[in-house]
Amino acid sequence: MPKLPKFVITMLKVGIPLGGLVVGIVVLLIVVGILRAWWATPFEVFGFGEAPEQPIDFPHTVHVEQMGIQCEFCHREVAKGDAATIPSVEQCLLCHKDIETDSGTMTHVGKGTTGVSILRDHWETGNPINWTRVHRLPDHVQFKHEPHIRFFTGEQGLETQQVCTLCHGDVAKMSKVEQVKDLKMGDCVDCHRDNNAPTDCVACHY
Repeated sequence: MPKLPKFVITMLKVGIPLGGLVVGIVVLLIVVGILRAWWATPFEVFGFGEAPEQPIDFPHTVHVEQMGIQCEFCHREVAKGDAATIPSVEQCLLCHKDIETDSGTMTHVGKGTTGVSILRDHWETGNPINWTRVHRLPDHVQFKHEPHIRFFTGEQGLETQQVCTLCHGDVAKMSKVEQVKDLKMGDCVDCHRDNNAPTDCVACHY
């Protein structure tokens, strides 16, 4: 019979059964495996690497690159709240009450044939737009936009749009928004270390 390792013999002496020890080791290995996966591997379930279909096409190339609209104009809470927030139908109609086409021209088109027409239908029926989420962190991770925007604009001198690209990529050049960065624990910890921000667990997990 092979000789048991010393730590196993010690645990048996203090009353820990061998079966319980084996179960404990298996659980520990599973936990370590999950942590390693979360640290460095993108989860496909979060939509990494593809642009999901949206109920209305919203090309940031037109709104940001061509029209020069700033992130804060549509994502009103990004610099002062936890979430960036998505604009309501009413907010979209502030601009599109006169603009009939998706290209930004004033040419009239038939009802229901463009994203703007679909937007108007939502306004008339009072139904919200059910946008498909692109970026998501697990529920046990807390991320607040406001302190990140405040730090990088105040301490680093970046514009809000430049700060957004750090996590979301160059959205201004996307006709369809997709996740381009892993946004895993390792990314967050590395960024915090590079910028002398807290790296203790309660900074993000509380």
